[in-house]
Amino acid sequence: MAEASAPAVELPIVNRAPVTPGILRRLAGMFYELLLLMGVLFISTYLFLQMTRPLDELWHRPLLQVFMLAVCGVYFVWLWRHGGQTLPMKTWHVRLVSADGGPVSVREALARYLLACALIFAGGIGIIWALFDRDRQFLYDRLAGTRLVNTNPR
Repeated sequence: MAEASAPAVELPIVNRAPVTPGILRRLAGMFYELLLLMGVLFISTYLFLQMTRPLDELWHRPLLQVFMLAVCGVYFVWLWRHGGQTLPMKTWHVRLVSADGGPVSVREALARYLLACALIFAGGIGIIWALFDRDRQFLYDRLAGTRLVNTNPR
C-alpha cells in the first residue's frame, strides 16, 4: 500500500541579506559617540598632561594629538572587535560586521578607524559617499571590508 505524501509546497525565498541602517540613524549615532568620546578624552587628556608635565611645552601639543588618536583607536578597535558595537551603536541598533557578515578582525577594525579618521577630516567624503553607494555604506567601510548592519528585529 503506497503512502500518500503531502504535496510539496513552494516557499518564497526571502532575501536574508542584512539591512543597512539609514544614514540619519548612523549620523545620530555618530553624534552620540562624540558626546561619549568627549568624556573619555577629557579624562585621558588630564592623565596625559599630568604624566608629561616635565616635558618641554613644544612637545605637548603633537604628543597629545597622537595620544588622543591612539586612545580613540583603542576604544573603537576594542569594542568593534569584541561584539561589533559601541554603546551608541547598541542604542541605535547598529552593528559593525565584516563584509561577509562575520565578526571584524583587528586588521579590519584598525583599517576602518584609520580610514574613517582620514576620510571624515578630508571634507567628510567618507560619509557623503553613503549617499551614492549602492549599499548605502560609508566609503571607509567599503575600503576596510566592513559594513554596518541593522540589529533591530523589526
